[in-house]
Amino acid sequence: MSKSLVRDKAKSFAIRIIKLYQYLQIEKKEFVMSKQILRSGTSIGANLAEQKFAISDGDYLNKTSIALKEASETAYWLELLFETN
Repeated sequence: MSKSLVRDKAKSFAIRIIKLYQYLQIEKKEFVMSKQILRSGTSIGANLAEQKFAISDGDYLNKTSIALKEASETAYWLELLFETN
């Protein structure tokens, strides 16, 4: 059993984001939004991975906060992508 359901979900999400990025690049020839989605979507899990080894409570909260901000940014890019077909 996983020790962190949130980190596992973030990793699964990052894998889906990578596949979306590949699809957008190859099939749709979309290069701007796809790159932004890739960066923010994979950053969520990266920050949660760093959170695991935080050196203080403040560092832990900072990594968590950054992950939340990256999730919000990713949602924004996905909305834009959806609304512009």
